[in-house]
Amino acid sequence: MPAHRSRTERWLDSLWQIYERGGGIEFSVAHDPAAPSPTPPVDLVWRVRVLGISERDLTVESPVTLGRPVRLVPGSAVVVVISVGQNRWMFRSQILSAAPPRPGVHASLRLAMPDVVERCARRNFLRVSMAAINPPTVECFPLLDPGSGAMPELAAKALIEDLHAGRLPPSAASHQLPAPQVGPAFAARLVNLGGGGAGLLVAHAESAALDRHRSLWLRIDLRPCVPAPLPITARVAHLHVDSEQNTYAGIAFDFAHNPPYRDFVVQEVLRTVALAQQAPSADAA
Repeated sequence: MPAHRSRTERWLDSLWQIYERGGGIEFSVAHDPAAPSPTPPVDLVWRVRVLGISERDLTVESPVTLGRPVRLVPGSAVVVVISVGQNRWMFRSQILSAAPPRPGVHASLRLAMPDVVERCARRNFLRVSMAAINPPTVECFPLLDPGSGAMPELAAKALIEDLHAGRLPPSAASHQLPAPQVGPAFAARLVNLGGGGAGLLVAHAESAALDRHRSLWLRIDLRPCVPAPLPITARVAHLHVDSEQNTYAGIAFDFAHNPPYRDFVVQEVLRTVALAQQAPSADAA
């Protein structure tokens, strides 16, 4: 059983601890880090609750984005991250099956238990020798007037749709678009997605603005799946400083000033996930 092969790492004990407390793990559709690509693929990471554990498989809730289910295909390779305190492990796995929701039961995915698990280094915590996750970069701005984000969102939507349809050349992705009323930019990584928001990781040197502003204007880079940065208005829900003094910001997406834009964001996220599952992975080779 895999637990015996990696018992010194205590990863299985930690996984059981997460399950018994109703906690979650993180996972992403796997890609082949050795595959040649002009633009390195980005990985959307989902935080999902653990529903069951056996010797052969791990059952988790199916991910959702803004209330919409994310379709993940059985057979797809995934990278799984287990975190307890400062301890973090990664392994490659595969989706064995998917079950739809029924009364009183969440939609779920059954993942294969691993043969090999690796502990992640603190300073490179999303990369080990057998797997890697490349979370999207995010350009963040303190949003001084939350209502000013609606028009720039509409302009970005029109640009992205024209680029998808081929009505504009790829170079148009760099076109200057209207901007909301914002403060100076800072950089972050989109480290996980949830039902109504996301987690951003902000380096210590960039995090001062989070202490002063709770409304943010985000430009999420999902290229090559989305041909231009995807802007979203968001609110900071909570902050946590880790042992490296980086800040984890839990955010909620805010569509109060532009409700129809919600469906467009969901569409682009689901497009990114679908394309990731079509790309060849090391497990499928």
